[in-house]
Amino acid sequence: MDTDQSKVIAQIKENYASLEKGIVNQLYFEAEHGATIGHYREKIWAEMFKRIVPKKFVVEQSVFLIDSRGKVSNEVDLAIFDELYTPYIFRYYDLKFIPLEAVAVVVECKSTSLNKENLESWAESISELKTSSAQKSFVRLANNLAYKPVETQPATRPLRVLCCLNEQKGLPTAADTKFDVVVRALKEERKLDVKWDEEKKDLYDWYLCLNQANGREREGIKGAEEAEAHDLDEYIIYRTGNNGSGKEELSLMSFNFQLNQILMLINNPMLFPHLDYVEMFNGSRRKEGSDSE
Repeated sequence: MDTDQSKVIAQIKENYASLEKGIVNQLYFEAEHGATIGHYREKIWAEMFKRIVPKKFVVEQSVFLIDSRGKVSNEVDLAIFDELYTPYIFRYYDLKFIPLEAVAVVVECKSTSLNKENLESWAESISELKTSSAQKSFVRLANNLAYKPVETQPATRPLRVLCCLNEQKGLPTAADTKFDVVVRALKEERKLDVKWDEEKKDLYDWYLCLNQANGREREGIKGAEEAEAHDLDEYIIYRTGNNGSGKEELSLMSFNFQLNQILMLINNPMLFPHLDYVEMFNGSRRKEGSDSE
């Protein structure tokens, strides 16, 4: 790579470092001056995600998730979903309910106060939602009329993200609180600290938990061995440290690549079960646990 090209690459990296620092500064400025108590802080995180995810995704604040059995999640601070995939955002006055199948990412935004039990309860309200095993989805494909989910994606769930300002050591891990990734804003370093669930060892583990959420792993998935050979640590971007030696992680830029790789493992949402939701609204679908096993 020649000198001019190297400068361009370095400048792109510096731009991400500057953007990351600006996000952290804004989060702490708002927090310290009382302008951000929840809703406005969520807007700062929302803007960060809007910069990262593809344009087909919408970042919506203060919504609820609903499944085709009529189960509803706790309130979700930020939901990232494919607006091109579903025309449905069910409304009750100012409340918005988004079908589980459409949602790729859910985000819980916290300040410096983290209660493990409350975080677990929130995450559990998301994990209790299930895609339908009946899955009445009718769609024309190239060679046939499909009415069941594809083998590689029988049951999806959204990625669960915790964004917070807490800098304490010994915080609950992503796995402890049932989150997939924790993003912390560090005041002194003016950086983001991103920790993924270490129980997912490779890309295939991430594929399974997000696309085979019913726990019934399909055998013979092509590409499984290749996915098992890579993990999210390989997507970390570094720059030379400020003192000219060593490496410094660019957390926001790395998170950009990591999150988008995860979204590509989901790729398109599963076929939408229109009839399942119709039956739910008509009261003819069975209740909790009857068709989710």
